[in-house]
Amino acid sequence: MSQFTNQEKEEKLLYLECYSGISGDMTVGALLDLGASRNVLEETLKSLGVGGYHLHFGRKLKCGIDAYDFDVHLEEEEHGHGHDHDHDHNHGHDHNHDHTHSHPHIHRNIQDIFEIIDRMHSEEPVKELARKMFRIVAEAESKAHGIPVEEVHFHEVGAVDSIVDIISVAVCMYDLGITDVVVSSLAEGRGYVRCQHGVMPVPVPATANIAASHGLELKLTDNEGEMVTPTGAAIAAALRTKDVLPEHYIIEKIGVG
Repeated sequence: MSQFTNQEKEEKLLYLECYSGISGDMTVGALLDLGASRNVLEETLKSLGVGGYHLHFGRKLKCGIDAYDFDVHLEEEEHGHGHDHDHDHNHGHDHNHDHTHSHPHIHRNIQDIFEIIDRMHSEEPVKELARKMFRIVAEAESKAHGIPVEEVHFHEVGAVDSIVDIISVAVCMYDLGITDVVVSSLAEGRGYVRCQHGVMPVPVPATANIAASHGLELKLTDNEGEMVTPTGAAIAAALRTKDVLPEHYIIEKIGVG
């Protein structure tokens, strides 16, 4: 993920390079690595009034490259969110989410999520971007399951970690003052992923629907497992404002998540 400035206009252009796929936590990590304020992010998230998690901020070597590691740790046993999470956080690894039902599931619909966003202490553009990302996911899930958008229950993507990921992306984007975003093709894996509905082919239907609806270019690789999560695809679709990089640019900062 690189941040460019067009010298003529002094606008901030973000290039989202998704050659390792894209997920919510990866994107937040890259934006924090670019210089988005961790303090602003933490204070904003506190205002949501959503519990059951704590945040992890650190650094990690991935393929020999130093990256910012952002993760949402669910306090599973205490709060009963143990099996309520999206498959964002096993990104690029073998997925073994064989869900048992010892904990109650928290089912939120799009209206519940919008209510959480509405109570956030933040600027309207942040709230609107967060709503846009959730709307994209809801429409894709609605199509995948053949039900109206209002009836889509976010047992996976509406879980605490994805609420935090999506809102964090909106907060960090606003904090960085980015005006335009170019998105590369999204590298996706192959095979199958185990999720809430059982075993699904990669890309999972929601991800494929988002790519189709928003003209995102998928680049299929030989890697086993999911590299583009529905949350990641929704982020790419919502953020993209331009299709190509300008002919001339200066790289100002680089963030790796």
